[in-house]
Amino acid sequence: MEFREDILGAPYEAVELPLAPDEEGAVSATLVRRLVPGSDRAVLYVHGYVDYFFQTHLADHFVERGFSFYALDLRKYGRSLRPHQSPNFVRDLAAYDEELDAAVRVVRETDGHRELLVNGHSTGGLVTALWAGRRAGRGVVDGLFLNSPFLSMPAAPAVRTLGGPAVQALGRLAATRKLPSTLNPHYVHSLHRDHRGEWDFDLGLKPAEGFPLYAGWLAAIDRGQRRVRRGLGIDVPVLLMASTASIATTTWQAGLHHADAVLRADDIAAQGPRLGRHVTIVRIEDGMHDLVLSGESARTLVFTELDRWLGAYLPASG
Repeated sequence: MEFREDILGAPYEAVELPLAPDEEGAVSATLVRRLVPGSDRAVLYVHGYVDYFFQTHLADHFVERGFSFYALDLRKYGRSLRPHQSPNFVRDLAAYDEELDAAVRVVRETDGHRELLVNGHSTGGLVTALWAGRRAGRGVVDGLFLNSPFLSMPAAPAVRTLGGPAVQALGRLAATRKLPSTLNPHYVHSLHRDHRGEWDFDLGLKPAEGFPLYAGWLAAIDRGQRRVRRGLGIDVPVLLMASTASIATTTWQAGLHHADAVLRADDIAAQGPRLGRHVTIVRIEDGMHDLVLSGESARTLVFTELDRWLGAYLPASG
């Protein structure tokens, strides 16, 4: 296994993790790392939907606190997307266990870290929560930090209940059917510095219009969220953060800089107690969907609350 310089440049390195092929052919994930020499604690970050790792200020925060930083671009996302693949497509969220387990082996066995915090954002929050539930009792992970996890569809409860069977049927019968995307391009515009935001990222890897929405992927998300509602039994401390407000709009509004424009923040927080027996829920005033990309005051609050939680549940030894 040979790490090479990442697209972000030094000190970030990346390595391809070969995975079992699927019906589209060869599959791999990409593990990015930034090591802290002598550290025995690490964090593994997993991105959201139509996303990839670029949040270097998040890595800076963890590195300054002694964590080696790792980020996983899941199969068919970001650095891992190949020309023969349907972007973001998977039939079952449990498929991601393969790259998560492979990443953990690198973090713990190859690089020798004793303690591991997993940080999932949005869809990555749902994926990592389900994985952590399946890995309960094995000592694989020591804590979970979920940033606006995709624990609930952004729809009324009745719509979710009545629409679930139809989503599952379509996912079985026509998994690769492309559905109308509900991704709001104004969300990405609120983030990117070439539009109305302050951040720089590759709009080819995280396009404002998103990628096709596949019926099979949507069905996989629905099943995962139903599993959350039944309870996951995660056996390590969990920090769940969500905005205090959400916004739904088809036009540009200044409020996009002060609320979750992708998911319903109240619904996210409501699902928190079902994750495990030890869940801390924090709401962030003026928080955007990716809370660490929020405006300065909200972003500062995110990191302050994260540090408070780390000090209580994953304190540095010595």
